Amino acid sequence: MNYDEALEYIHSVSWVNKKPGLNRIRDLLNKLENPEKDLKFVHVAGTNGKGSTSAMLASVLKEAGYRVGLFTSPFIYIFNERIQYNGEMISNEELAEIVTFIRPLAETMEEAPTEFDLNTAIGMEFFRRKKCDIVVLEVGLGGTFDSTNVIEDSLVSVITAIGFDHMRILGNTITEIASSKAGIIKQNGDVVVYGKNAEALEVFEKVCKEKNARMICPDYQTLRREKVDLHGQVFDYKAWKELKVSLIGGYQLFNAAVVLEIIQVLRKKGYKISDEALREGLRTAKWIGRFELLHENPVFIVDGAHNPQGIKATAESLKLLFEDKKILFIVGAMKDKDVANMMRELVSSASEFFTVTPPTPRAMEAKELQAVLEGMGVKVTAYDNIEKACKEAIEKAGFDGIICALGSLYMIGDIKRSILNWE
Repeated sequence: MNYDEALEYIHSVSWVNKKPGLNRIRDLLNKLENPEKDLKFVHVAGTNGKGSTSAMLASVLKEAGYRVGLFTSPFIYIFNERIQYNGEMISNEELAEIVTFIRPLAETMEEAPTEFDLNTAIGMEFFRRKKCDIVVLEVGLGGTFDSTNVIEDSLVSVITAIGFDHMRILGNTITEIASSKAGIIKQNGDVVVYGKNAEALEVFEKVCKEKNARMICPDYQTLRREKVDLHGQVFDYKAWKELKVSLIGGYQLFNAAVVLEIIQVLRKKGYKISDEALREGLRTAKWIGRFELLHENPVFIVDGAHNPQGIKATAESLKLLFEDKKILFIVGAMKDKDVANMMRELVSSASEFFTVTPPTPRAMEAKELQAVLEGMGVKVTAYDNIEKACKEAIEKAGFDGIICALGSLYMIGDIKRSILNWE
């Protein structure tokens, strides 16, 4: 099986009409002789900030000299982004080889795996072959019944910011959503929680008490932003002074504080992570499509925010950087999202909106999103082509203008390609 055939097989495996549960992934991993049992994990769940937190942590651990696996979702450009070793994506050849190994075993299963079951198994087998010292394992959806929750233990369970997303599956209240995320908390384990949501914290405290787990929240009162510009941020946290992050979203400092607390837990467990490694790992960490600067004149930022809490955090970051300057927004969204509340977070900062249709069957059409925004009394134009929207936005914004594209992870790849073509 070559790379293209491997991808075709991965994407042909359906999740439709599959009941939530871990039986399928357990069965598949058993057939692989349980690669996950040879690995150690930091398990990361949450609504927003999972990927950024995971990327920063993996970068620090790599700088500390460990062999680090990173498992995330979704991808922006190519599938390989989801499975990384020491900052490098799984190669086409490695992916094809592992899928060739797994497929005949998967086809003997009584109940076929879902695509995410398969992805998780591919990641586990790859990380075992790479002899990873530690794997930063991001949950795909929820927690309790997510395929990654097949692991029996973790060095640290991490729960990032909680908000409303995937409510059809996870529930319509913060308590229900937090309860699903809390499913990754292990008996007698250590848990680092983002905090900042009293209703969610109540759930986490209850589960930690039931499982005799130790919960740690960052002390945000000691978090001080010293500098922020288009190239990064400088901050203090507790005894650490003048730490630097290249991720420029204002919310990234809260994620960095979570990472610092995770590092402290790992240090207590015997992991040798120097302050030098910590500083360098934070400084060099990258994460595609999360408040990412694509161009400077005009400023063009792309962000993967796709729920009201994420959009609000992006709006606050824009205000932090640009104060009261008006912004031209390029927006797209999924039909199943809380689109009206997402857009309301942006209206006060907008000069105007360009709407586009993200390249996925779940997308809301640009004309439909245009109608939502027109109902809010703002200037809006619908485009049937993302590249054309980007080009016209750049022309309209001018040298000193500001453009921000957001609303769906599915359109980030096309946005970035459009800017590269324009340049």
